[in-house]
Amino acid sequence: MTFSVGSLPGRPARQGYTTPGVRVQAPKLHAGEIDISAGLAARLIAGQFPQWAGLPVRPVSSAGTECVLYRLGHNLVIRLPRRPGESLDAILTQGVLSRLAPLLPVPVPALIAEGRPTAQYPASWGVLRWLDGDTPVEGHLAEPDLLAEDLAGFLRALWTVDLSKADLVDRPPAYRGGPLADQHEFTIDVIEQLRGLIDTTAARAIWDHAARLPRWDGPQTWIHADMMPGNVVTRNGRLAAVIDFAAAGPGDPSQDLIVAWMLLPASARPAFRRATGADDATWLRGRARALSMALGHLDYYCDTNPVMADNARYTIREILADYHGIRD
Repeated sequence: MTFSVGSLPGRPARQGYTTPGVRVQAPKLHAGEIDISAGLAARLIAGQFPQWAGLPVRPVSSAGTECVLYRLGHNLVIRLPRRPGESLDAILTQGVLSRLAPLLPVPVPALIAEGRPTAQYPASWGVLRWLDGDTPVEGHLAEPDLLAEDLAGFLRALWTVDLSKADLVDRPPAYRGGPLADQHEFTIDVIEQLRGLIDTTAARAIWDHAARLPRWDGPQTWIHADMMPGNVVTRNGRLAAVIDFAAAGPGDPSQDLIVAWMLLPASARPAFRRATGADDATWLRGRARALSMALGHLDYYCDTNPVMADNARYTIREILADYHGIRD
């Protein structure tokens, strides 16, 4: 029996992430989301930061699932969590990312101002520095080998940060940065949910093999934990910035290797692996983590977030091809 996860439509890079025109309301991805629009964003700015009230507010094309973004003028971006009661990432509001930034080879987000909840928008929000560039699209990379080199350099720099000097010791652990056992029940369940759509036998074999591998027992390591294409910013095909550190913290560096299958083509993966220094166990744990995330994204976002669903299909195909190639 053969399985298919669908064809991947050609999607050009979303230049500067900006969608022309103004949507009346941001599309919703989860139950209970706040009604968010460019008009709401403009009113929040006018009410709390009048110094920016005259700047144009433009929607940003993003596959992000937790926040809605609006460009504010040329140099700023408004970040609005989708759900009531949410707050900006502690890594931003507590200054953690600002301490980490000088130790990394490319720019990362910088919080300029923190907004308060209102009756109309019951969540905290923020104004950040705009990082100009493109969102890369899997299967459509201009310089995959150079981007792979850049990504490996960023991860090496992040993984080798002296946590004591950056005041990052004893921070909360990274989301999904623990042992694979933490994701076991979820992964097995979602494999079953996708039975008939993917090669569930191979998916289960990939996961079960990785789950038996040794756990990460290296030094405490700071990881990004969400190295998906939407959090990578490129310029002329090279890495220009990395965004959205909401999941970051100490954890297993294999979680950051998801980018190898979620973004890079097979031809660039060997050099990327060598440049990161990942051993066999770390590499295979990373592949299993990418598979688990992609399966979950395909199941959850199939009808609501086409960019996430397309990336999930790409990732699953790449991992299954990788697995069968090794087996053959």
